[in-house]
Amino acid sequence: MNAPLTPAISTPAQASALAHRILDQLGQIVLGKPQVLRLALTCLLARGHLLIEDQPGVGKTTLAHALAVALGLKFQRVQFTSDLLPADLIGVSIFDAREQLFRFHPGPVFSQVLLADEINRTTPKTQSALLEAMEEHQVTVDGKAHALPDPFFVIATQNPSHQIGTFPLPESQLDRFLMRLSIGLPDAVAERALLSGQDRREMLQQLPAQTDPASLSALQAIAASIHVSDRLLDYVQALLTASRSMSGVAHGLSPRSGIGLLAAARAWALLAGRDHVLPEDVQAVLPSVAGHRLHGGGTVGAGESLVRSLIEAVHVA
Repeated sequence: MNAPLTPAISTPAQASALAHRILDQLGQIVLGKPQVLRLALTCLLARGHLLIEDQPGVGKTTLAHALAVALGLKFQRVQFTSDLLPADLIGVSIFDAREQLFRFHPGPVFSQVLLADEINRTTPKTQSALLEAMEEHQVTVDGKAHALPDPFFVIATQNPSHQIGTFPLPESQLDRFLMRLSIGLPDAVAERALLSGQDRREMLQQLPAQTDPASLSALQAIAASIHVSDRLLDYVQALLTASRSMSGVAHGLSPRSGIGLLAAARAWALLAGRDHVLPEDVQAVLPSVAGHRLHGGGTVGAGESLVRSLIEAVHVA
């Protein structure tokens, strides 16, 4: 077994220091978006899947690739199109005439980081092929289950739903993503640096990994161990309850949403070097965790507006 790329990590302070080295490297590639980068790393430390929604050309694919490089993980990209089949993603069994048996040939889903690029440009049938993989970390072909690598993350990008040729993700698919983010256009300083600097994808090829699967597992384990008090649980439960009676919201947040919210809040607290979660941690991640669940296929901004109303309605005890 290969030794970890980084020294043993056992405390939140050590984990936070490593996480910030990762964020510093990501910041060399994706300019002027520290909050987006922090949320994206939080999602992966919480063992969630990430959905990035924005217009073409703002760096969605670059961000996904940069995360994989910084974390030292095997990366594969699949361009989702209207003619993409589930077998193109998962793999297929092919008959071996010499051995007189079927052999399974794994598809690109068998990677540690799968970039599902423009996921809403493929048909619902292919979108649904990701469901088992994202939820169970396995796929089933011809009645046989095949385990996916560990870690396994799906980072999906999608274009705004009003663009031609898009198939909105159903609520069941949206719920598999712990967070939904929007990158947005860069500010003037960052845009000037992008225009005058080196191509970001060329830069990616030159950057070293800051961690590896073993060290990443240690980071995730520490994140999962961050303390949550009973009063903090009361606050999260109050948010869930209040969401179910909000005007314009069909169902509100489910218990599974609450579990994901706590996992993300723990990871956010870890990035701050703390061993416990504060209400501010919950509020920081809530828009990205709850926005797409409260507003379904609506825009990122509309979902976050609902979340801001929810935060204002529920007071911290």
